Amino acid sequence: MSKLPVVSGDKLLKLLMSLGYEIVRQRGSHVRVRKITKAGKHNITVPKHPEIAKGTLNDILSKISIWNNIPKEDLIDMLRRV
Repeated sequence: MSKLPVVSGDKLLKLLMSLGYEIVRQRGSHVRVRKITKAGKHNITVPKHPEIAKGTLNDILSKISIWNNIPKEDLIDMLRRV
């Protein structure tokens, strides 16, 4: 597995928007995004911090990978290019 890059909440949100997620609401420094698919609604809360903790980023990428059928490695590469 590739080493996780250090990313901000804004950079992660850009990736999610490119995958079809839309912002539902923001409360303080956390943004809720949603993607509606045939399988149902997928909600993710993204901390809008200058640097997202590695564990949090790993968890978010794992969930996105499962819901969108995109390998986690590809998501990490996409995140580096955003």
